[in-house]
Amino acid sequence: MDKPTHFSMIRDFHLADWFTLANAFCGMGAVLSAMAYLTGAHPDGLWWAAGLIPAAFIFDVFDGRIARWRKQQSVLGRELDSLADVISFGVAPAAMAFAAGLDGFWDCVVLAYFVACGVSRLARYNVTAEALAGDESGKVKYFEGTPIPSSVLLVGLLAFAIWQGRIGEDIYGGALMLGNWQLHPLVILFALSGSLMISKTLRIPKL
Repeated sequence: MDKPTHFSMIRDFHLADWFTLANAFCGMGAVLSAMAYLTGAHPDGLWWAAGLIPAAFIFDVFDGRIARWRKQQSVLGRELDSLADVISFGVAPAAMAFAAGLDGFWDCVVLAYFVACGVSRLARYNVTAEALAGDESGKVKYFEGTPIPSSVLLVGLLAFAIWQGRIGEDIYGGALMLGNWQLHPLVILFALSGSLMISKTLRIPKL
């Protein structure tokens, strides 16, 4: 039996999958932009991150619609979408928040929790998607817990803070000392967002 090659894998990609890859590309671009801001290599890095994450959201919306329109939904596409979403709506917002000033020890714990919740939520969705669909359309009718792209709301808040110059030492809510380590109260929104993602009682209709 012939072994699959990289080229054969590319041929297996559908149009929707390329939109998913664009989602991941934007998400990774946002992470790198946040890192560039921290190193001083790109003073506008946070603005780039604030723009690339919503761009990833647009690609994420279109990949599902295109897959259903062309009737090319697949397990590969679903897994690819989840991996891209972890980057764009989990890791990238957390990196942006850290770069904006949520960089205390407890902040890092909360941001790691936020990403872990996103990963857990996507894994649960993947294993229950077929059961939740319940018909031949293959479309899931509702989400259990908030979908991970809802983190774009947090990105919007951070973008507003950047616009107002309320980042770094001037971040909204200031900072507290819990023990020997720092916590910025604003990071609690990330804890709330992560907790809502893994909720089993919250059901949100999928449009």
